[in-house]
Amino acid sequence: MGLIRRSDMQGGIPKAPREKTGFMKYASIYLNHFWKLMALNFIYLLFCLPVITIGPATAALTKVCRNYSQERHTYLFGDFWDSFKKNFKQGLVFGLIDLLFVVVFAVGLMFYMDWAQKMPIMYIPMIIMFSFMIVVIMMNFYIYIMVSSTNLTVKQIIKNSLILSYLGMKKSIICLVVYVLFMSINIFFYPISIVFAATLCFSFISFLDCSLCYPVVRKYIIQPYYDQRGEINPEDALLDTEEDRLFKDAPEYETKEQKKTKKAKKKVVR
Repeated sequence: MGLIRRSDMQGGIPKAPREKTGFMKYASIYLNHFWKLMALNFIYLLFCLPVITIGPATAALTKVCRNYSQERHTYLFGDFWDSFKKNFKQGLVFGLIDLLFVVVFAVGLMFYMDWAQKMPIMYIPMIIMFSFMIVVIMMNFYIYIMVSSTNLTVKQIIKNSLILSYLGMKKSIICLVVYVLFMSINIFFYPISIVFAATLCFSFISFLDCSLCYPVVRKYIIQPYYDQRGEINPEDALLDTEEDRLFKDAPEYETKEQKKTKKAKKKVVR
């Protein structure tokens, strides 16, 4: 049976997230946090300036946007900084992987387009690489949500992000279209678009990503984890831990059976 602490209630309002569906509901949430998300966008860009910290900064951005989209109590800079530090290693790994893919795709497409003009058959590998690039982008919509919300390994996150991008295909495509649209605006309207990039672009994309894709992660990754162990999902039990991380065992809530299976290997998305 789940325990509910008094700290989980403020003025009779539970701090647990409520699943949101529908454009109008998320639009309302976004508008309610508009100025904070604008500030978050600026903070994110500052933390991305060293370039190598883009991954950890993106994980931190995702954590805050996830909290906003799920209507969780959030301290803007405090939660950003806390997530930046906690997820620095994994964020760094995925950030470097993303930077590598950007370089490879950019150089590859440039060469393939040049070759294809001389040898039409080269359009085939160019289309294959372009398709692979799209898959990688859609995987990223789930990667940083899992980095900031779970204790999964890098290997598990990569595997699950590929699977989830298929299971949540419609949502993945919506995020992809918005991502491509916003990046195109930044490129084609440069340098005017600098203002747009500095104030709205990245926090909006992340908020949309969390609004659409976090429920997919919760359905296929988080909830099955607790169901498999016969545990109550802290989100459902209104538990508000200091760590605010999922998949983390709390000794005061463990049963004898849960302790026996504590060291069992995590199995996610089969």
